[in-house]
Amino acid sequence: MKKLASIVLAAGKGTRMKANKPKVVFPLAGKPMINRVLETARKIDSDLITVVVGYKKDEVIATTKHNEKIKFVVQVEQNGTGHAVMVTEEQFKDFEGDVFILCGDVPLLRHQTLEKMLDHHRENNAACTVLTAEMDDALRYGRIVRNEKGNVQCIVEFKDANAEERMITEINTGIYCFDAKSLFKALKNISNNNKQNEYYLTDTLQILNNENKLVTSVLLEDMVEASGINSKEQLTKLENEYFKRKTHFDN
Repeated sequence: MKKLASIVLAAGKGTRMKANKPKVVFPLAGKPMINRVLETARKIDSDLITVVVGYKKDEVIATTKHNEKIKFVVQVEQNGTGHAVMVTEEQFKDFEGDVFILCGDVPLLRHQTLEKMLDHHRENNAACTVLTAEMDDALRYGRIVRNEKGNVQCIVEFKDANAEERMITEINTGIYCFDAKSLFKALKNISNNNKQNEYYLTDTLQILNNENKLVTSVLLEDMVEASGINSKEQLTKLENEYFKRKTHFDN
């Protein structure tokens, strides 16, 4: 049986929360959002859970429910999602299996959705499976660009997208399942040559395609699951949604 791991990205400051504490420790319905994400990672039977911390790392670590599977890695400077995953490489040097990339500020993602992704990923022997969603107004989300076979060719960040790409309504939720070896090999080839001067995790998808590896996708049915929290207003809105469907999210 292949092993399974989860990397939880939790290093950011969360400036728009306008508070002197890390965003991921804010509670949603009485529970710190980072702990909701870690519970989901445990429910899918992750053999290893690596949490990437940075801003006020001690507070994030102190908030987290610890167990023997959870490891913490420090991202000293926040240089993008690709860089955040790069700093975990030492944890995965002997790891053979698949790894989910999860966001510490996306607290309502259900384990059933990740299990659906994992089944699809393994059935298709994919190098990467992306959780995507369809939106009438795709706002500033990264756009999913598909190849002639209908598989994911690349993800174009909004700031780097041309007019045609911005018309695409299928977006990246920021949730991925990777073959671990393929992921860390691809990360060695990404650059920060973009408008943000950051290392984008999304750049690995084009690299995998160039190696003739399969990048596939699963469509998210309920966008609330992938809703990230960037402000107290968004937190209140998502908390209200949680209480409306508490049983659905707690199952």
